[in-house]
Amino acid sequence: MDVVIGTIQGFWDILVESAPYVLFGFFAAGLLKAYLPEHLVAKHLGEDNAASVIKASLFGIPLPLCSCGVIPAAIELRKQGASKGATSAFLVSVPETGVDSAAITWALLDPVMTIIRPITAFFTAILTGLLINRIPESLQPAAENETEETHCCCQKESAEGSLPQATKSHLQRIRHGLAYAFGDLLGDIGKWLLIGIGAAGFIAYLVPGDFFIRYMNNEFLSLVIMLGVGIPLYICASASTPIAAALVLKGLSPGAALVFLLAGPATNAATMTIVARYFGKYALMVYLFSIALCSLFFGWLTNRIYAWLDLDITEWVSDFGHVTDSVFMQGMGVVLLLLIFKSLYSR
Repeated sequence: MDVVIGTIQGFWDILVESAPYVLFGFFAAGLLKAYLPEHLVAKHLGEDNAASVIKASLFGIPLPLCSCGVIPAAIELRKQGASKGATSAFLVSVPETGVDSAAITWALLDPVMTIIRPITAFFTAILTGLLINRIPESLQPAAENETEETHCCCQKESAEGSLPQATKSHLQRIRHGLAYAFGDLLGDIGKWLLIGIGAAGFIAYLVPGDFFIRYMNNEFLSLVIMLGVGIPLYICASASTPIAAALVLKGLSPGAALVFLLAGPATNAATMTIVARYFGKYALMVYLFSIALCSLFFGWLTNRIYAWLDLDITEWVSDFGHVTDSVFMQGMGVVLLLLIFKSLYSR
């Protein structure tokens, strides 16, 4: 019973701490949905060159799609003529970050990680796309003609449905975008966000404060372990953030936390199935290799950056603790819970 009560208390504290930033992130996602031109992404991704890969990586950074919501969008982009490298880069950059996860990263980790996360996702996506473009045609599967079925947390939708619909007025665009953000998108991510916050509450209560300092003080070992945890785990970018924050408070290095934030969202069974089917088993090997390599390298580099700046990430995380007593913050937590339950009930 003590564990249950402690986990619930940790869950509530983390929820209240992050709620205003999560709500702001979904609001920004709604505006992005409303004003991003419908076929802008597909239009620029058709060439088998570095430019299309860079554009796909850049386009994917802010998009408000969860780890499996990106799959039907990527399939549709591929069918509309996007190159294999560009589509693969899109599959990496979209789930690893986004406007919603950026907001919660600011709240639960710190501003430095908020900047590092999308930059590392961008370069990881570029490397993945460039390497997949280099795979010889003889090692790639024949062009696919059948419709792919995906089974995951999200409703199936095409890239046209994932990107904003042209509407008649600004008001209609905003209403459409916010309905998507606080309806479909929140329904896709909300359950996993609550699971992530619940896991973070459990970690915060049960794991000793010096756990990682005592048992995982080897930097390279901690990076590899978090990579091993992240790759098979299905978790979206927003849901992975509270877990990473809880681990950081227990002594996990910021670099190891970044490895988890990069590897977890970009690799799951649904995404790997799509890569293998549409691009071949060699592309899947390249996909996993590039994500693993970049995660470890950028994790190591992140630790160097924090050391060079003489920053302690736990100080920012701990400083947010007092805001959970605010009536406003608690009200935002209640609003977020109600919106998540409403979106799940509607679905």
